[in-house]
Amino acid sequence: MGLPLTEQELHNLAMNIVGKDLESKGYEFLGVNSKLKKDPQFVALKDKNLHFVIVRAIAYPQDANSYDPVFMQTIKNHADKFEAKTYYAGVGLGHGTDYAKPVIKDENYTMVYNGLQEIV
Repeated sequence: MGLPLTEQELHNLAMNIVGKDLESKGYEFLGVNSKLKKDPQFVALKDKNLHFVIVRAIAYPQDANSYDPVFMQTIKNHADKFEAKTYYAGVGLGHGTDYAKPVIKDENYTMVYNGLQEIV
């Protein structure tokens, strides 16, 4: 049986999912930070507007769409200094056959990703 992905590997997987989504929507990356607890993960430009994107890998039973409002307000306050918009991108990740089980290396996974949530 394979090993579960580490916290960093889950984070990288979530970043790849969000990064591909941003690319497909025409975002241009100015900065990418894949280290855990280094925020924001993406600083991107679209339509001449700056965007800060916070990415989180979420495991069952947590809700991929819920975030820490106090933390996100701190990020938004920082982004406002740069006239940037702030977004949360939560990616729920689970095993391919059972979402409630951890993701295993080199096996299929299931994902819950509902896109960017703007923090206003």
